[in-house]
Amino acid sequence: MKTLKILIVLFLVGTFTAFAQNSDVDLNKSTVKWTGNKIGGSHNGDIKVKSGSFVLDAGNIVSGNVVIDMNTITNADLTDETYNQKLVGHLKSDDFFGVEKFPTASFKVTKASKFKNGKAKLTGTLTIKGKSDKITFEITKKGDTYSTQLKVDRSKFDVRYGSKSFFNNLADKAIDDIFILDIQLVFNEQTKTDNNS
Repeated sequence: MKTLKILIVLFLVGTFTAFAQNSDVDLNKSTVKWTGNKIGGSHNGDIKVKSGSFVLDAGNIVSGNVVIDMNTITNADLTDETYNQKLVGHLKSDDFFGVEKFPTASFKVTKASKFKNGKAKLTGTLTIKGKSDKITFEITKKGDTYSTQLKVDRSKFDVRYGSKSFFNNLADKAIDDIFILDIQLVFNEQTKTDNNS
């Protein structure tokens, strides 16, 4: 009986592997756009995906990992080059993301529901500035594109500048703790996994 159970488990694992597919994120087509709000205004820009790979089963996400290159932060709303670069430099500094010490941010999938009507829920570990936090969010699938909007609480990742969570009497200089990431991940052509490779 014990041998039979082992054979069944091996069969199920082999069946899953035969249908699961590895897909790399297309770095040229995938986008991450950020928005930060403050009293009286907001700023926005882009960050590039450095790497990413997912295991998909019939289009459903089984596992995966995405790495963001924090050195690629840009600003899109300031047209004055001096102010633009001043803001970007500040975002890269220790006041915000400390990219010299923490050049990447990442998200690792730990749990995923199956897609229903093009939507599913992902749970995983988000790591920014060396701090990690568990998050759950909804993701939408359309063809090979998977998109979501993340509302990230920066105070959980030690991003303190202008935060009411850490400083009092900021008045109109306060910056929202929540910043928004609009993410679109496009996958390259999928390749089936093979136990024998």
